[in-house]
Amino acid sequence: MLRQAFNPIVSAILPTNFKIPVASRSISNAILHNPRTVRENASPNNREHGISRPTPLTSPTSAYVHLPFCRKRCHYCDFAIVALGSSSSNMIEDDPRITNYVQLLCREIEATTAVTPPDNHQPLETIFFGGGTPSLVPPRLISRVIDSLRSKFGLHFNAEISIEMDPGTFDTTKMRELLALGVNRVSLGVQAFQEELLRECGRAHGVQEVYEALDTISSCGLANWSMDLISSLPHQTPEMWEESLKLTIEARPTHVSVYDLQVEQDTKFGALYTSGEFPLPSETQSAQFYRMASEKLSNAGYDHYEISSYCKSGFECKHNLTYWKNKPFYAFGLGSASYIDGVRFSRPRKMKEFLGYVQNLEDGLVNHIIGSVDAKDTAMDVVMLSFRTARGLDLRSFAAEFGSYLPISLCKALGPYMESGHVIALDEKRKALHADELGFMLSNEKKIEELVHFLRLSDPDGFLLSNELISVAFAAMSP
Repeated sequence: MLRQAFNPIVSAILPTNFKIPVASRSISNAILHNPRTVRENASPNNREHGISRPTPLTSPTSAYVHLPFCRKRCHYCDFAIVALGSSSSNMIEDDPRITNYVQLLCREIEATTAVTPPDNHQPLETIFFGGGTPSLVPPRLISRVIDSLRSKFGLHFNAEISIEMDPGTFDTTKMRELLALGVNRVSLGVQAFQEELLRECGRAHGVQEVYEALDTISSCGLANWSMDLISSLPHQTPEMWEESLKLTIEARPTHVSVYDLQVEQDTKFGALYTSGEFPLPSETQSAQFYRMASEKLSNAGYDHYEISSYCKSGFECKHNLTYWKNKPFYAFGLGSASYIDGVRFSRPRKMKEFLGYVQNLEDGLVNHIIGSVDAKDTAMDVVMLSFRTARGLDLRSFAAEFGSYLPISLCKALGPYMESGHVIALDEKRKALHADELGFMLSNEKKIEELVHFLRLSDPDGFLLSNELISVAFAAMSP
């Protein structure tokens, strides 16, 4: 789900504990732990400080679908889930909790208003089934959801259809059934290769099931798959982390996601541990884990294309690129958050309230496409999301959209970090400016406009300092 995508260095907050779904203008404030009050009505375009942006309706071409079912809740998880318990696979096949939820999900899809008229909208190019543990849901029910999305929005013939799967929740038969439905990308939630760490996390699988899952993926010939790992776990040592990275590389996934543990308040870990205190690794050790992942995976031929994402050439997660490029997307299901017409809209996290939301949607009482866009919030989102990626921020496009003065303000504010190597200034050919050019350039606004076309954070040190750097950028945009 979207929430997971914003770890490790920056933590996103999806609105929770509310009865009526609300719209939130910006993720940037939440991500820097200073959330504004969520609101149902949009503010007008913000022309303060020259920031102004038109807000045409854009048809989303991506859809996130939340399937909340898990065998048990992991000790670090605060997502909206439904723990099924240790039911057998046959019992799960006919579990009314799953069947009824999928029916409700299809009702939500059917009742959702398309952003643009049918003759204008583009078909979906990505679908992402997140959770929870979507691989617990029978393929016949996954098929119903895909059919509902296809019927409502259309589906591109070459769409990326991803599904999160956990070891121990699928076999060759289920995998082949999913592939036959059009699923063509799997995100495998391994998290660690050490039995003791998996137990410490409360994971429902063990190392043996990890290897069985890897064998299943290989035997089915899936070409595009990702492995998820978590660093900074309780009692995790650098040697353990190095072993997990080594075994991941040997498994040869086309994509690797590396998340740093976030200790959330309303979790078992939140009750037991404090970040940075034993048995959790210190901040210095967590930074060491991050640097090790960057080095090992880069040396193994993976491109570090986003703070927590690595891939072989051409295997970026197309769905997640929707997030990093700040493009609109639909979302469906318990606790999910969509982004449509500049508005981030979260659904209830509790099943009873979600049922009421769907009923209100069917009755025309809910409209998640609300008002006009706060341009300054949108500009902050663009900066924050761009700084998460290896490509960085395109200053020319940013200036054309939000105001020509902003690149100059950003460069001046981030000047000390350019000199320290945490921020890299690039010319129009994406060539880094030399250190001896920076001092003169930063004191000359005309030179900034002429020379600097992109700004990106360095890997790994700039990424590690991303919270501070994004805060500095925000301050420069809000004098």
